[in-house]
Amino acid sequence: MISFTNVAKYYENGSTSVALDEINLKINTGEFVTLVGKSGAGKSTLIKLIIGEEQPTRGKIIVAGQDVGKMRSTDLPTLRRKLGVVFQDFRLLPKKTVHENVAFAMEVAGRLEREINEVVPQVLDMVGLADRAGHFPNQLSGGEKQRVAIARAMINRPMVIIADEPTGNLDPVNTWEIIKLLTKINELGTTIILATHSKDIVNALGKRVVSIDKGRVVRDEQNGRYILN
Repeated sequence: MISFTNVAKYYENGSTSVALDEINLKINTGEFVTLVGKSGAGKSTLIKLIIGEEQPTRGKIIVAGQDVGKMRSTDLPTLRRKLGVVFQDFRLLPKKTVHENVAFAMEVAGRLEREINEVVPQVLDMVGLADRAGHFPNQLSGGEKQRVAIARAMINRPMVIIADEPTGNLDPVNTWEIIKLLTKINELGTTIILATHSKDIVNALGKRVVSIDKGRVVRDEQNGRYILN
C-alpha cells in the first residue's frame, strides 16, 4: 500500500536542515496507524511526501503501486483521488453549504451529478450530519466542521485517509467523536494514518504506533503506546 525505502528529505535555507532521514516504513492495506512525535519531528513532512506535495531528497516512496518521487505533476491529482486528507484547520469553503463542500470533491473528480446527489446524502448520514446539509461552515461547531472535512475526504472512496492532527482544535467530547468516526471508517476497510500529539488518543486506540523523533523512526509497535519522551 505505502512504503518508504531509505527516504530522506532535506531543506536548504542557507544551511541544510534535515526534516527526515533514512525512513523505512511500510503501511499495509486496512491498517490504522498512529503517527506520533513532538512538533518539528517530521510527521507533517512525511504526510506531504505521501500525497506528493513534497518530493524526497533521496529514497523511494511507493503509494498504491506508484513511485511518487517519479510522478509528473500532471499525474498527481489521479493519485490524490485515492487519498483522503483531513487537516486540523478543516479547510472548508466558507460560501458553500455542507452538501456543496462535500459534493465539490466529487465534482473535481469528474463524477456525474446524479451520482453526487445520491452519494453525498449517504456520506453525510454516516458522519451524523444529514440534518446539517444546508448549513454553511459558520453555522457549525468545530466538531461538525471536522466531520464535514472527513465526509469530504471519504466521498470518493479513497484507499487511505490521512488525518493530520484532526482533533487539535476540538474539545474532548468532539475529539472522541472524531476518533470513533475514524475507527468506524477503518473497520469498513479504509487504511487510516492519524498524526496526533495526544497521548490519550494513542493509548486508548491501542493501534500500531510509529514514533518519529528528529526525522527518524525511533519506534514502530503494534498495539503500541505513546511513550516518546
